[in-house]
Order: sequence, then C-alpha cells, then structure tokens
Amino acid sequence: MKRTYCVEKTDLELVKDYQKGEIEALNILIQRHKKRVFTSIVILVKDKYLAEDIFQETFVKVIDSLKSRAYKEEGKFLPWVMRISHNLCIDYFRKVKRKPIIVDSEGNDILEGIGFLDNNVEDVWIKEQNAMTLKQLIKILPDEQREVLVLRLYAELSFKEIADMTDVSINTALGRMRYALINLRKMIEEQKLQLY
Repeated sequence: MKRTYCVEKTDLELVKDYQKGEIEALNILIQRHKKRVFTSIVILVKDKYLAEDIFQETFVKVIDSLKSRAYKEEGKFLPWVMRISHNLCIDYFRKVKRKPIIVDSEGNDILEGIGFLDNNVEDVWIKEQNAMTLKQLIKILPDEQREVLVLRLYAELSFKEIADMTDVSINTALGRMRYALINLRKMIEEQKLQLY
C-alpha cells in the first residue's frame, strides 16, 4: 500500500522522502524517468552499452547530490537529471579525440602509417592553444547557444536530433547555433585573437 502511495507523489515529494531515508522513493523516481533519460543518452552517444554506463553515472551523481542536499531546483527534477546526463555525454565526447581512421586488412591505421597525422611540436602546440581558447569562449556563451553548439560539434547530432532533445523546434535550434557562431566571431574579433 505504501508503494502505491509513493507512486502518486510528485518528484519533489519523492526527493524529500528519499532525503529522509526512504530508499523506495528513489527507486520510483528512477523508474518514472528512466526511459526518457536513457533514450536521450542513446540518441547522443549512439551506443547502447556506453549509454548504460552514462545512465548509471548520471544516477550516481543524482544520488550523491540528493544525499549531500545539493539539489535545490525544486519542481524541476527531470530537467536537472537530463542536464546531468547531457553534461556527462559532452564530457565523454571531449575526452574522445575524433580523427579519421582508415584501416587496412590487418586493422592498422593507414593514415598514421604514412605520416599524414604527424605534426611537428609547434603545430601541436598551436592546435592545443586554439582548442583551449575556443573552449573558454564557448563557456561564455548563453546556456542555450552553448548547448546546441556542443551537441552539434562534439556529439555530432543533427539539428533535428538537437531539437528533439532540447524540446524546441528545428528553427529554434538553428537560430541558437547561428547566434552562437555570431557571438563566437564577435568575441574573437573583440579580443583580436588569431585562430589558425
């Protein structure tokens, strides 16, 4: 009977119950939002097994935040969890350096073998500096613009996928990307940066 009562509670009530020690409240929250959170992760990473890992990591962070009482967004539990999962996906794409790979019959990277991917120290340093500068500029962008830009560049999502994930129209997603690029150009010009 208690379980049925909990199921009818709002997310906020379940969060408070969990913080008081009712473990079942957390189970209900996870079951309530599992499909939507997991689906959004799968859409981003396009790998079911990786999505399962990120889903688990998401709820580990959720549990840690709830236990430490760091959760303050009353009434916005699902968007908060979705933001955590999106950030973990973005972190994953930042860690994975994407480069073109063309393998031969033995599984060796052909481009690496013939030296196309070799860079001298100066080129590597310039690329790293440019990447760090660009990352700092992206952090300054408004949240909506930064989210679309990162999902497009790091996660390589289509604008339709971005629109679905962020609950906006495709035109809104395109507009946010456009403004993000305009703002980046403006910051680069204002700071007289030379990106090579």
